[in-house]
Amino acid sequence: MTGNNFWLKKIEISVSEAEKRTGRNAVNMQETYTAYLIETRSVEHADGQSVLTDSLWRRYSEFELLRNYLLVYYPHVVVPPLPEKRAEFVWHKLSADNMDPDFVERRRVGLENFLLRVASHPVLCRDKIFYSFLTQEGNWKETVNETGFQLKADSRLKALNATFRVKNPDKRFTELRHYSDELQSVISHLLRVRARVADRLYGVYKVHGNYGRVFSEWSAIEKEMGDGLQSAGHHMDVYASSIDDILEDEEHYADQLKEYLFYAEALRAVCRKHELMQYDLETAAQDLAAKKQQCEELATGTVRTFSLKGMTTKLFGQETPEQREARIKVLEEQINEGEQQLKSKNLEGREFVKNAWADIERFKEQKNRDLKEALISYAVMQISMCKKGIQVWTNAKECFSKM
Repeated sequence: MTGNNFWLKKIEISVSEAEKRTGRNAVNMQETYTAYLIETRSVEHADGQSVLTDSLWRRYSEFELLRNYLLVYYPHVVVPPLPEKRAEFVWHKLSADNMDPDFVERRRVGLENFLLRVASHPVLCRDKIFYSFLTQEGNWKETVNETGFQLKADSRLKALNATFRVKNPDKRFTELRHYSDELQSVISHLLRVRARVADRLYGVYKVHGNYGRVFSEWSAIEKEMGDGLQSAGHHMDVYASSIDDILEDEEHYADQLKEYLFYAEALRAVCRKHELMQYDLETAAQDLAAKKQQCEELATGTVRTFSLKGMTTKLFGQETPEQREARIKVLEEQINEGEQQLKSKNLEGREFVKNAWADIERFKEQKNRDLKEALISYAVMQISMCKKGIQVWTNAKECFSKM
């Protein structure tokens, strides 16, 4: 498996359909959910012909399970986010119901984009669990749970503890965490502004329908001007109804922004893992230093700091030389083991930083390219919308000129 886009070079991946279903959940209660049809088709074959399409159905919760697995097994990777489970940043004509057909369709597109992101990732694309997600319909959950990834997941309490107790945080990851917070804030504000604009734009367009109604009523009482007024009214009606398709297209660009809103959390996940590793490294170094000091005190017979053991010695007498030698021997073994563990953690930490930073740089290039394209496309759409508005009024002007 070589090449960054291994699976995309071998198979085509699509989420082609969404279907509303009813079934029993884990506690045997009836529930309604949406299932998504994943289709994969080979794009190359030994005889040059494409093989038949394979397909299977997955629930959103199974996509979540796949992503949670990827987060645990590839902590240095900025794992692509899933589309929102429930609609956020909606304007008043857009349904917030997660079973709404329009929302389900946008989520279908988002889930397909998630699979394509994973399939094009230089590391994630090679994962066997990901491949089985695309091809193994039965017992897939059992397969992923057998990996034991839940046991390897870091607890939130431990991650929070590491955040506040790390003494020497890596400046690069600290800055990255701050950037992810700011990115999330900026995109959130942008989406809120867009929702407010959509609300007002919808009202402005729809109120043009009043022009159409008035011109139509006016045409009924005019002989020479009637046809021109009726035609102008028709153009106003067309203009008023066009906003529905325009705002539906806008949702596509809003979803592209939302993807990077959720990517911010994926960046923070990498930062949290680094903080945990740094905290474990510092804790191991402190434990090792304490054992070395204890060993030195036993060897020299001097106690530099207060300890329960020192107080016990004063109360109950000194240890025999044999006892002290036995304790020194145990400590030396623990020190040797601790040095090996510290060396291993240092190597693991350096490898994590190297791999994580390489993936972060890859992500930055992807982000810059995607957001640039989305913003340009959005601007082009706005320009096109304005041109159509100008054309409507140009047509109305011609109608008035012929009266």
